[in-house]
Amino acid sequence: MSHTVSWLRALAVATPVVIALSTATFVDASAAAFAPATGGFAALAQSPAVRKGGKRARGKKPVRRKTVARNARVATASTAWTSPRGAPALAADLGEMISHRVRSGTFGAMVVSLTRGDTLFAKNGGEMMQPASTMKLFSTAVALDRFGPEFSFSTEVLRDGALTPDGKLQGNLYLRGEGDPSMSARFFKDPNLPMATLARSIAAAGVKNVSGDLVYDASAFDDRKIPEGWKTSYLGASYAARVSALSLNENLVWVVVSPAGKTAQVTLEPVTTTIPVRSNVRIVGGRRGRISARRAADGGIDVAGTIGSLSGPLRYSLVVEDPALFAVGALRAALQNVGVSFDGTIRSARTPATAVKVASFSSPPLSQIVSEMNRESINIVAELLFRDAARASTPDGTSSADRGLAHLRDFLSRKVGADPQAIRVYDGSGLSTLDFLTPRTMVQLLSYAHKGPWSSAFHGSLPVAGESELLRRRMRGTPAEGNLHAKTGTTNTVIGLGGYVTAKDGEIVAFSFLYNGNDRWNAKATMDAMGATLANFVRE
Repeated sequence: MSHTVSWLRALAVATPVVIALSTATFVDASAAAFAPATGGFAALAQSPAVRKGGKRARGKKPVRRKTVARNARVATASTAWTSPRGAPALAADLGEMISHRVRSGTFGAMVVSLTRGDTLFAKNGGEMMQPASTMKLFSTAVALDRFGPEFSFSTEVLRDGALTPDGKLQGNLYLRGEGDPSMSARFFKDPNLPMATLARSIAAAGVKNVSGDLVYDASAFDDRKIPEGWKTSYLGASYAARVSALSLNENLVWVVVSPAGKTAQVTLEPVTTTIPVRSNVRIVGGRRGRISARRAADGGIDVAGTIGSLSGPLRYSLVVEDPALFAVGALRAALQNVGVSFDGTIRSARTPATAVKVASFSSPPLSQIVSEMNRESINIVAELLFRDAARASTPDGTSSADRGLAHLRDFLSRKVGADPQAIRVYDGSGLSTLDFLTPRTMVQLLSYAHKGPWSSAFHGSLPVAGESELLRRRMRGTPAEGNLHAKTGTTNTVIGLGGYVTAKDGEIVAFSFLYNGNDRWNAKATMDAMGATLANFVRE
């Protein structure tokens, strides 16, 4: 492992997972631990259970470099990297790679030495370009800057009435979400654990019966669940989960079908009481099966198909349309399991300022959350953090994507020293087709993050070339392996890579590579070659 990042990797906790991509688009976004959507809310599953060149500078010595050829997915985009000696040779090599290997589209790049403070290479550095998931670098920075690496989010349950000695709450119980992105199987293994923990705490506080309602409060964010610029074709996929201040299990629900004698048992995971399930699944012989699950107009789920009598469970995930209602239904189910009953109904409202806290559930530290987010490129986590960071500065305590942008621009202007107008985004994940920023702005952000008090958490959140997550298979066998650590970005028309690499002589370099166009594979291979070249660069 490289001396550059070995000390950083110990700071990050990341679990390898499978990335599932919808056929509708290529996105650098995790469907980790969730089955892929098929463009809608229908799913098919089968048993057994679904497995998750340089130039000679005038007056200088001849440029010394060697070219190492590697296999490439596209023959016209060799991943050859070079060994430039001196800044002019580096700039020449990077320029040649872009001009000779990428056939169309726009390629933007900015490379800056953080050790010496000079710009080593720039091409279209001030061009407004779509960032895809490299936008998560900005969401990471504003969240760490606002809260600090050790910060934990809290989801609370409160009451507005008196609790009698015999356990009767004479009022309502409120579930208030404040944008915690961690209440999921990714962080706690069991997706039922967050609500089960809250329910046990409520029961331990002496609550046995609630005379009023179970109220859910997601007013920390506005009501817009789908950011502007998300394509309709994205919306059935797990990487485009809806946004809410009260989110559970990344706002995805598992439909689990198991044989139970002569009938099929259909359950939801996490368990919730607010999504009706109707089953028309038949038992057949053997170990195989085929099911479909579709969201109905009433918000319920219709499940059909067959399952073998000897089959293991068949599982499929669906995007939840109303995350807050889904979450409060999970709490209601958990409360029923511990014997707490309700006389009222489930409804939505703001929590009164006079309400008394009964229970709370805390997230892992923010450093762990951003590590999971960046290493697996989880869109819903980025969306929540982007809004969370802005919420403290909003006059009414309600955040939104618009307020997230205003907060980000203020951060860039006051702290980073970047042009706040050089970024225009409509979400925190980079999935919106309306997001634009410049490579220069990204490098300025990376430079600030490198020297900030939360630098270790920021560095440690990024995948490492040839070793981890979304960079595991890239730049292997090159000087970048185990050295370069960066955030990736991918859609049908965008390839991005932004992060850090240590040159051969120990110089720390920040870089931003963005490509917008249709020649994505060549652009990706070129970025890998450029990254390896930066790792092999020696200043003369």
